[in-house]
Amino acid sequence: MNPFHYAFKVKDIESTRQFYVGILGCKEGRSTEHWIDFDFFGHQLSAHVSANIPEPDYCGQVAGISVPVPHFGCLLSYEQFDQVRERLEQHAIPFVVEPYTRYEGQVGEQRTMFILDHSKNPLEFKAFKNPEEVFAS
Repeated sequence: MNPFHYAFKVKDIESTRQFYVGILGCKEGRSTEHWIDFDFFGHQLSAHVSANIPEPDYCGQVAGISVPVPHFGCLLSYEQFDQVRERLEQHAIPFVVEPYTRYEGQVGEQRTMFILDHSKNPLEFKAFKNPEEVFAS
């Protein structure tokens, strides 16, 4: 699979660095006073400082739960999912959607959790029981 690139808005570089490097454990790439790149589980995130960051909109309805849209995140292994969850808990990051198993016993069974970064960007982390079912219908 090819890595993706995603550019998004943040309130400042330092709190963004603290969240993505200090809490999530991402590696920092290039940066200036206006933007910073991260290795986000093998993908390139580019965080750009903006004074105009929209509030999350909880318009998404998935399995009876309201989720913020837009959001981004990453598909992880079960082991990585548990590691990220533990890091978030160690740093007292509140969950927007607590970690749980969605579609249990069905095709596409997955663990999922939602959080907000320090700029209120919604992130979702998922781990599929069977990775070959990511695009199953």
